[in-house]
Amino acid sequence: MKPYIHTVQYYETDCMGITHHSNYIRWMEEARVDFLAQVGWPLKTLEEMGVVSPVTALESHFHATTTFADQVSIQVSVLQCSGVRMKLAYTMEKADGTKVFSATSEHCFLDQTGRIVRLKKELPGFYQAVAALAGQDC
Repeated sequence: MKPYIHTVQYYETDCMGITHHSNYIRWMEEARVDFLAQVGWPLKTLEEMGVVSPVTALESHFHATTTFADQVSIQVSVLQCSGVRMKLAYTMEKADGTKVFSATSEHCFLDQTGRIVRLKKELPGFYQAVAALAGQDC
């Protein structure tokens, strides 16, 4: 999978000229949306099918700062999935290779009524795509 590239915007920085920490979570979402599109399952398609994937957990680690106009490469990978839950990993680096942030997010899948969607049974194409990237049978 190719990494998602984000350019730090001026409004994303604080009065010290450093990217405010809350923006990294937003960038995770941007990268996740791009990742799903690359997998062949755009988020818009899932939502049109009545499936949402709320975040159930986040873990993040800040390694270095970024500033206005920095190009940040965000690599997303599938760590695990259970058929109803998926865990993604994110690694963010500046153009010079400096690691700036790493994180994981966990997601479940729900239908429009809030019922859990069992991926293997109800979305087998999506399940197979994610399972192949996780390198395991989810």
